Amino acid sequence: MSREDYEVVIGLEVHSELSTKTKIFCSCPTEFGGEPNTHCCPVCMAMPGALPVLNEKVVEYAVKAGLATNCEISTDSKNDRKNYFYPDLPKSYQISQFDKPLCKGGYIDIETSRGKSRIGLTRIHIEEDAGKLNHDPYGRGSLVDLNRAGVPLIEIVSEPDLRSSEEVEAYLRKLKSILEYIEVSDCKMQEGSLRADVNVSIRPKGETKFGTRTEMKNMNSFRSIVRAIEYEVDRQISVVENGGKIEQETLRWDDVSGKTFSMRDKEDAQDYRYFPDPDLVAIKLSEEYIQNIKNSLPELPESRRKRYLEEYKLTEKEANLLTSSKYLSDLFENASKICGNMKAVSNWIMSDISRILNEKELEPDQIPFKADALAELISLIDKQTISNSIGKKVLEEMFEDASKMPSKIIEEKGWLQISDEGAIKDVVQKILKANSKSVEDYKSGKEKALGFLVGQAMKETKGKANPQMLNKMFIEEMNK
Repeated sequence: MSREDYEVVIGLEVHSELSTKTKIFCSCPTEFGGEPNTHCCPVCMAMPGALPVLNEKVVEYAVKAGLATNCEISTDSKNDRKNYFYPDLPKSYQISQFDKPLCKGGYIDIETSRGKSRIGLTRIHIEEDAGKLNHDPYGRGSLVDLNRAGVPLIEIVSEPDLRSSEEVEAYLRKLKSILEYIEVSDCKMQEGSLRADVNVSIRPKGETKFGTRTEMKNMNSFRSIVRAIEYEVDRQISVVENGGKIEQETLRWDDVSGKTFSMRDKEDAQDYRYFPDPDLVAIKLSEEYIQNIKNSLPELPESRRKRYLEEYKLTEKEANLLTSSKYLSDLFENASKICGNMKAVSNWIMSDISRILNEKELEPDQIPFKADALAELISLIDKQTISNSIGKKVLEEMFEDASKMPSKIIEEKGWLQISDEGAIKDVVQKILKANSKSVEDYKSGKEKALGFLVGQAMKETKGKANPQMLNKMFIEEMNK
């Protein structure tokens, strides 16, 4: 049997750190990057006698996420203790939610090469994050940093409705954009603010019973998730085809070798011995509270996409890309307001900015410059202070050093556009003299020859000559 004879079944458990100022059960800050063990207190360090107090903002943000993903919000919820032992979990249990999550049901619509699909959500619940183990590279041990312990999370659990790595990426990107738009999480995957546990199984096509699943933990990049799924599917098929049996286990993905490695047997719910946390009261929400949060929801990606199509008359491709990330969408809208050239802003984001992001393997939230810098770049091109080709060079510099505005970069690099007629005429005559064959081609009706001559002049001036003036002067000189 080949891969085409098997159906892939994938479910995701996405953990998103919430953008609250303080942790879920104490007043310690949640900001990323502090010195180890400087953002913790007796509560998040699990000192004897320290009692948790639920941060109300965490509940609000979780409800927001639930409403934005079409979930039913529970008016009666509670916190539970999830018991397991690991060095970065100081209490030896995690405060989470078991049988009464804040949000149930829900769905996210995606579009891939297979067409449109609706991915069901089982639940969204709140819980605390664990600490972090820093491993000595020389194998001399590990140190625990509890700055992250107690940082609030929502866990978004999908139904096993995904059938390919392409669908997984589309689902994660859509979910990420929703969380960004409602501003409950910064979703910075490189900082661990958004990470996914990926459950993968296979079954023969036509089979209705699920196969044994494996779980890949704490994955925080789209590229790694796609690669890991492709590898794990091939591995499972190979095991089955060779008469083996898939073991239910937790796996670690190694990005360097491109392989998964077994960590431990996969736990089931009963292994965690859930029970209600006796130190925390039940969470009771009124319908008025839920409605007020619903009324406060901002414009979501889908409605913004429709607005771009109807009001701005953008193409489907433009609207889809620009609204795929709140960071891109905000960059587009804010830069357009400043420079007044919406089409140019869209073109720069769709082409050169997207290209650089792909080359550098960056996400939109890692664009280092602000909307005012992009707007200034476009205005300088519109005023013919610089050429479009120089603008591309300036953009590259903006990605390298965002502290400098485009005008400063141009000044330092000496990239001001040459618009002096005398200087341009000298260049034109020099190029014409050196390319008599192209002149003959142009005069015999070959229009492409003009483009070649202009290109040679731009090369001669290192892209600084005014291309419109060059074009006009070449025609004038050759028609004499």
